Amino acid sequence: MGTEHRPPPRQVRIDHQQVRVLAHPLRARLLGALRVGGSATATTLAKLLDSNTGATSYHLRQLAAVGLVVEEPDRGRGRQRWWCAAHERTSWENTDFDDDPDARAAIEWIQAEQVRHFVEHTGRWFASRDDWSPQWRDAFGMGDLFLAISVDRLQQLQAEMWRILERYRAEADPGEPGAEQVQIFLAVLPTLLGRKE
Repeated sequence: MGTEHRPPPRQVRIDHQQVRVLAHPLRARLLGALRVGGSATATTLAKLLDSNTGATSYHLRQLAAVGLVVEEPDRGRGRQRWWCAAHERTSWENTDFDDDPDARAAIEWIQAEQVRHFVEHTGRWFASRDDWSPQWRDAFGMGDLFLAISVDRLQQLQAEMWRILERYRAEADPGEPGAEQVQIFLAVLPTLLGRKE
């Protein structure tokens, strides 16, 4: 029952060109859909994301041009092309784009889009939570914690939390009875109240 360990997720630390290409509503959604649902054609993705095949194909090619998605040539028949995400996780540091105003604006848009997605996702969960069992409703949720911490310790804490999440991801068995796909959002922000100058 899924006891073998999968390799660590393929991760990309996005560069200036990739961040500019990714900072587009449909492109961000296409990459997310491929990561969650696996390989798909432009037609399938267009239906899933309420777009049209032409636009979806164009934006998939833009993502492919910077190495964020790749074509699966062995799966296509005729003009049908299958696409998959080139990486399972995208990462960056907030300061990676300090020297490039356009890339910095792009990463700020991506982060704002993540927050917007979280708010929409949470709203859909609230609207549908009564459809889930009590055990799942208790397992899902949000919380917060306040602590005073140095920047070095905060970086250590985040790295440790990611290691835990990656370990659970590597040990996950999608075929396990009762398994559901879940999304975990991790945010670390300053309180901004009473900040020491």
